[in-house]
Amino acid sequence: MNQTHIHLLITHLPIFGSILGAIVLAQGIWTKTEQTKVAAYSLFILAAIGAGIAYLTGEAAAETVESIQGVLEASIEEHEEFALFALISLIALGVAAIGGLYLTFIKSSLSGTAASVILVVSLVSFGLVARTGYLGGQIRHTEVTNFAILPAGNSDKEADD
Repeated sequence: MNQTHIHLLITHLPIFGSILGAIVLAQGIWTKTEQTKVAAYSLFILAAIGAGIAYLTGEAAAETVESIQGVLEASIEEHEEFALFALISLIALGVAAIGGLYLTFIKSSLSGTAASVILVVSLVSFGLVARTGYLGGQIRHTEVTNFAILPAGNSDKEADD
C-alpha cells in the first residue's frame, strides 16, 4: 500500500466523520446527554486526524494521476487549493472538540454553549470537506464531472452529421 492508496482510503473519514459527528452532537444537545456529546467530539477529533493524513498524502496521489490521459491538471489544482480550506476547518473543529471535551469533563456551565458553537463549526467543515471530496472525485470519476461523455461508437456518427 502506498500513499495514493492511503489518500483514497482516508479521504472519506473527514467527510463522514464531520457529518456523523454533527448528527451525534445534535442528538447530544437535544437529549442533554454528556456521553453522546463526548462521542461526537471523539468523531470530530478522528475526522481532523483523517483530514491531516489525507492532506499529507495528497501530493503523492496527485503525482500518481497527473500523467494519466484524460486527467486535467486544473482539476488537481482546484482540489488541492480547496483541500487547504477543508484542512484548516477540520483542524479548527478538532481543536474545538478537544475544548468541548475539556469543558464537558470539568462540568463547565459553558459546555452547552460550546456544543452549539462546535455543531455550527462541524456543519461548515462538512460543507468544505464534502466540496473538496467532490472536486477530488472529478479528477478520475467521469460520472461526477460536468462534461458530456459520448458512449463508445458514437464519435463516427457525430462526425458524419
